[in-house]
Amino acid sequence: MNRRMIFYMVGNIILLEAVLLMLPLLVSLGYHEMNCINAFSITIIIASVVGVLFRRVFDPKKNKVIYAREGFIIVTFAWIFLSLLGCLPFIISGEVPDFFDAFFETVSGLTTTGASVLRDVESMSYGLLFWRSFTHWLGGMGVLVLIMAILPSGSGRAIHILRAEMAGPVIGKITPKIKDTAKILYVIYFLITFAETVFLLIGGMPLFDSVVHALGTAGTGGFGIKADSIASYSPYLQWVITIFMVIFGINFNLFYMVVLRQFKAIFTNRELWFYFGMMLCAAGIITYSIYPIYNNFSDSVRHSCFQVASMVSTTGYSTADFNLWPDLAKGVIFILFFTGGCAGSTAGGLKLSRVIILFKAIVRDIRHMLHPRSVSSVKFEGKNLDVSVINGVTTYFALYIMLIAATFIVLCFEPSFDLQSNLTASISCCNNVGPGLGLVGPMEGYGGYSSFSKLVLTFAMLFGRLEIYPILLALYPRTWTKK
Repeated sequence: MNRRMIFYMVGNIILLEAVLLMLPLLVSLGYHEMNCINAFSITIIIASVVGVLFRRVFDPKKNKVIYAREGFIIVTFAWIFLSLLGCLPFIISGEVPDFFDAFFETVSGLTTTGASVLRDVESMSYGLLFWRSFTHWLGGMGVLVLIMAILPSGSGRAIHILRAEMAGPVIGKITPKIKDTAKILYVIYFLITFAETVFLLIGGMPLFDSVVHALGTAGTGGFGIKADSIASYSPYLQWVITIFMVIFGINFNLFYMVVLRQFKAIFTNRELWFYFGMMLCAAGIITYSIYPIYNNFSDSVRHSCFQVASMVSTTGYSTADFNLWPDLAKGVIFILFFTGGCAGSTAGGLKLSRVIILFKAIVRDIRHMLHPRSVSSVKFEGKNLDVSVINGVTTYFALYIMLIAATFIVLCFEPSFDLQSNLTASISCCNNVGPGLGLVGPMEGYGGYSSFSKLVLTFAMLFGRLEIYPILLALYPRTWTKK
């Protein structure tokens, strides 16, 4: 166990956060928000001091090797420290004075969940609104992926960090060097975010609104700056955000294949076709269900497509209060809470690749029951999957259900929340979706939960974003032994 390298890397990440905090500081300066200027300045100083101390005290000298367990622990500790420091501007400014609320809001931003405890979001300062949405953008692709793109890793095993932070059952490099892979991913990420900002500006959305909504869509986070989320914006702007939510739910490796003109690999990607097919089916059912409410086919299609894209990509924006929709529509939305987008995207959830692999593994087992002597394999994207990958998916699914169940049981101690609200809050936070149903619906919030329940939901969001294993390994005593 290379403990020095773990905390040395955490120090680098904290210093990076100090640099990134200068962006919301500049926003606050532009809007002359002295309270926020002081809050961000103090946080930057604290983060800089902590980061420098970590780097100097835990300098690994020549031993900068990172193995799998170091990668998992670096990711876990980095996200916890980022969240603890990232919540300071909310507390110091006095706009979110309660620690548990500020910590919940920051973790919700970094994990791209978008669940909020704030009731009067429109009264917040521009600097903090920008910081909320910027945490989505940072957490969407991954903060450690960013640091690998801009700093030398010192180790050829940095792929362990990429695997620990990026979502999906199988993570690979799209170039031989992990640093080049990280750079390519972030260049694509930035360009698509910029493109969305431009399209929103063309539609008449103000510059600040365009930037924060593009950041929120890119990270599939969904923090709104208005009480009604996206409902008050024009149909054109809603369609733009719908399209980009769909785009950011796609595996980023496919965008790189577009650059390489490997179109055959894109068109034969089964996860992508399943992704589009599932959304079309869901949107069709919801359109049919809500048409009697709107009595307008165009509005019904727009609202259904927006909510489907928002739920599948786990962005969490909304154009309507789907709490008021018929049970059929709410039932479809409830199912979409689980699925998530494609592996290798910024979306949360179970991931469609896992859903496909689970389904194929079930079919294989049924065939084996009918023909015990037969030997069959599970194929995914034209390749035979190793037994370890299939076992990993099934084990992860079991842990995933256990996490939701444990979170749900804890929330059931809350006397003021009903069963539906607690269940969907648990599923939504574990899947990094944001809104749920009932008292945690799209026009409601999580502010009514007790401090303990908020803390439980906060760690549920972290478990969901890091896909359980990194935090479990960090808590497992044997991880810290020398052998």
